[in-house]
Amino acid sequence: MEILLAKTAGFCFGVDRAVKLTYRLVEEGRKVATLGPLIHNPQCVADLAAKGVVTVDTPAQVPDGYEVVIRSHGVGADVYAQLAAMGAKVHDATCPFVTKIHRIAKQASDEGATLLIAGDRTHPEVQGIAGHTAGDVFIFANLEELKAWNGPASEQNALFVVAQTTFQVTKWLECSEFLKKAYTNARVFDTICNATWARQQEAEGLSQKCDLMVVIGGHHSSNTQKLAKVAAQHTRAVTVETADELEPEWFRGVSTVGVTAGASTPSSIIEEVLNKMSEEIRDDMSFEEMIEASMKPVYVGKIVKGTVTSVQPNEIQVDIGTKHTGIVRLSELTDDPSAKAEDLVKVGDELDLVVEKVNDQEGVDYLSKKKLESRKGLEEVAKACEEGTVMEGTVSEANKGGVVVLVKGVKVFVPRSQATMRRDEDYTQLVKKDVKLVITECAGRKIVGSINKVTAEENAAKREAFWKDVEVGKTYTGVVKSLTSYGAFVDIGGVDGLCHISELSWNRIKHPSEVVSVGDTIEVYVRDLDRETQKVSLGYKKAEDNPWEKLKNEYPIGSTFTAPVVSITKFGAFVRILPGVDGLVHISEISNERVEKVSDVLKVGDEVNVKLLDVDFDKKRISLSMKALLQDAE
Repeated sequence: MEILLAKTAGFCFGVDRAVKLTYRLVEEGRKVATLGPLIHNPQCVADLAAKGVVTVDTPAQVPDGYEVVIRSHGVGADVYAQLAAMGAKVHDATCPFVTKIHRIAKQASDEGATLLIAGDRTHPEVQGIAGHTAGDVFIFANLEELKAWNGPASEQNALFVVAQTTFQVTKWLECSEFLKKAYTNARVFDTICNATWARQQEAEGLSQKCDLMVVIGGHHSSNTQKLAKVAAQHTRAVTVETADELEPEWFRGVSTVGVTAGASTPSSIIEEVLNKMSEEIRDDMSFEEMIEASMKPVYVGKIVKGTVTSVQPNEIQVDIGTKHTGIVRLSELTDDPSAKAEDLVKVGDELDLVVEKVNDQEGVDYLSKKKLESRKGLEEVAKACEEGTVMEGTVSEANKGGVVVLVKGVKVFVPRSQATMRRDEDYTQLVKKDVKLVITECAGRKIVGSINKVTAEENAAKREAFWKDVEVGKTYTGVVKSLTSYGAFVDIGGVDGLCHISELSWNRIKHPSEVVSVGDTIEVYVRDLDRETQKVSLGYKKAEDNPWEKLKNEYPIGSTFTAPVVSITKFGAFVRILPGVDGLVHISEISNERVEKVSDVLKVGDEVNVKLLDVDFDKKRISLSMKALLQDAE
């Protein structure tokens, strides 16, 4: 078997610079803290920790007397400000390529432009870039999320577009082409670093010559995972952090193996992997013998059955039939942060688990129930994608691009445009709600779904039933879907009807939000409908609440009462009889004496005694008198 090693494998310039800087500081006897793991390589981070380097998440966690190293990913402007306020000594190892993007982000902020970032929104580099602009930011991971974006707040806004330095090259080219056509005012900056371009191109070329690609790097390393994706487009690809993760069965029937490594992989680990591979394939016979001899009873990824032997608050121990102790952390048992282990399992329970990590030195195997369920769920999701089956899930989070739905333990991304039926509908209201959806794409870890395709089908059936029996005057219980300046749109069963602002209240209101809110469940009735255009006009205010009907029933002509003055005019004062009903006290009916100016006698807010003289219900006019009461008293 032939082994082909990529020329670009190993540390990139930025990572190499950061690692050498940190080791030099340690050798000089400095106390060092890094903001986040220095690189995405657990072995290197562990070695630094053994030498006294502390890893912190925020500036506030930096111990007194420690100097701070900013890793190659970079940080936001607020972090620099916090460090300066603390008076901390800072060693900035931000990659020059990343620093360049920070300057672009600040320029976007200074010019009032919207900043678009192609990358992983959870990656520290992307979070740091976003932290250098005070304007609008949109982060997208692929062309689908970019197309689902609603665009800038204003069409006049300029667009600045950058990419995470390790973003997949082919995806970036697709997104760049789309942006240049869709937004003529977009300024697209090619910010993927040269090393990433070269590394991905070489991985693609190498993978086309090989039966298997081994990608070495941290399992949480973004550029390592992208290399694996690029290679997997052409051949079988596996990722390992260390030589211990190599599985002999991977190499059966393989004649050519390609090897590459992420930008955070030390050369020592690459050498260890190559040595182990070379030892195992020295000749065909010994390789077969070594496979049999080196087969471990337990290995990472193996599915095992375990019996619960102990239950602790944060973890459980299980017997998996080996000398090792099996441990399942609470976070690998359930997604519910409020759950307790003792509420989920008890001693003696049998669980299906998958091996996450094997620690031979400590005699411990770390296992996961959650990941096994996710693996099984992934198979169901993939099958549902092929067959178009409707699935159920719970919306776990919302972001600028859309929502994430947990389906059978699998995270499914639903773009904003596929989450709700109306563009102006608040899709974030779906969080923590159970939804039905179809899986539209399932390629590796990229799983995309649509909620509104299911909703549209359900609504079509509801609409058909609605138009069969709808009639004017019929009452429905509906949900307020959106508000406009002229009324509220209410879903009354697959059909959105308009309740005009004048039909929401008997009082005069400036906006529908004074009466109802999006999501409210209200009772409405059909005022009018057009079957040809399928438009429905709804009413919300009830006839029995009509203040003019109350006036007719409760205030006969000649009634006297006390009421407040609500407005003053040249010809008299308006007095509030009921909410929505005002009567006029003409200037001649204010006093027995001649009144030259109404405001000399009355002001808004005065409580006055009046007598009801006359009501014109057709013209909605009411005549009141203060003078009549004075005459009655005389």
